[in-house]
Amino acid sequence: MQWDETAQMADSTNVISSSRRRGNWIRLRTLVMLRWWAIFGQISALIVAQRLYNLTLDIGLLYLVIGVSVITNLVATFIYPETKRLRETETLLVVLYDMLQLGLMLYLTGGLNNPFSILIVGPVMVTASALSSRSTLFLGFSAILIVTLLSQYHLPLRTDQGFVLRVPEVFLFGNWAAIVIAVLFLGAYSRRIVSEMQSMSDALQATQMALSREQKLTDLGGVVAAAAHELGTPLATIKLTSTELAHELKNDPDLYEDAVLISEQADRCRDIMRSMGRTGKDDLHVHTAPISTIIEEAAEPHIDRGKTVVFHHGIDTDDEPVPPIVQRQPEIVHGIRNLVQNAVDFAQSTVWVETDWSDDCILVRIMDNGSGYPPNLLGRIGDPFVRPRSHSSDTQRPGYEGMGLGLFIAKTLLERSGAELSFANGDDSYLDEDSYPERTGAVVEVTWPRSVLEGGKDGQGRAPLGENLPFQ
Repeated sequence: MQWDETAQMADSTNVISSSRRRGNWIRLRTLVMLRWWAIFGQISALIVAQRLYNLTLDIGLLYLVIGVSVITNLVATFIYPETKRLRETETLLVVLYDMLQLGLMLYLTGGLNNPFSILIVGPVMVTASALSSRSTLFLGFSAILIVTLLSQYHLPLRTDQGFVLRVPEVFLFGNWAAIVIAVLFLGAYSRRIVSEMQSMSDALQATQMALSREQKLTDLGGVVAAAAHELGTPLATIKLTSTELAHELKNDPDLYEDAVLISEQADRCRDIMRSMGRTGKDDLHVHTAPISTIIEEAAEPHIDRGKTVVFHHGIDTDDEPVPPIVQRQPEIVHGIRNLVQNAVDFAQSTVWVETDWSDDCILVRIMDNGSGYPPNLLGRIGDPFVRPRSHSSDTQRPGYEGMGLGLFIAKTLLERSGAELSFANGDDSYLDEDSYPERTGAVVEVTWPRSVLEGGKDGQGRAPLGENLPFQ
């Protein structure tokens, strides 16, 4: 089975791009409902202002502006289906209309002297949480332009006795400054939070795709392994019987050739089963394997990529030279594979993969002699869509360069298996410079509690595997 990491990353990128496009679609019915609430609030405010506070308002124009919003809502409700979703441009136009309508209402009711002027921030928050940065900037500057005009041009608020209600100039300027700051700060804050949430959601989706792919490969290898395991005895019987028949039928050339043909085809079946996949991925007898075997299996696709990959197992272990037998998990295989891939991508010539264990923990350390992680990004290694490594101009990087998605997937999957990861550079890490002078690149340490990986041990030795059950 061949493993194509670049193809996998391309698939993940396509899904993420599609997800981002879908995320820019908002249901028209959602905006219609929000507008109904705004209309109800505007009418209520007018009634209270006129009846309770005896304010003199241009009721005709105000209800005309509200009536236009009512008509647009009715048109959107009866013409378009409930499932209608708006693309970014359509959503921008709808929100821009709401902002202009609110600006006109404020113009007719005192401008920034009206305490409801702060509501102009609402449409900016909607675009910051749902649309692109370009749309957010456009709506933000539009809101600032509207409140700037309202600070100078508006119809005054009058009582029934003819008194004009206005705030002092310093408070008027304060209201303008507060709204501008709210537009800038809340818009940027909301945009930043939503962008990070979207990036994390997309990265987790890509992680799930990677795990699903690894699980499918594991299941495929398991079918082959189970078939090879179960067919071993019948093929051996056919081989033995056909050999004996060939020996007995030497005097009959036709039957002898048939018996030899059966024997050769039995050998061919055995070879085909061996070549279809690595022996044992899901057979109960190989649900577990030595940790060194699993690590080498994970790194195998990147061994022949022009860099030397050196394995050391049990480097500090004297009392237990035999590697511990651990559970074979797709998360571990795929996570270690991504870490080795990243090391091979940026190593100058050599990658070291060391495995160590004690009574309490199992450790895997991956090092290279490349340029290491950029110091300013070292604390953010493992975040999605962060450029993971600095590299020279002659280093060839795959097409998903700069996303940081591979390290995020590896970190997420390994942490899901119970591991803790740490990232460092070899020149300033714990490594002894005299012992490892050449290992000055990136260093990744993956540590598991031994009890987590050795699921099935009860203190008396490994539990029995049980009977092989047929695939469902």
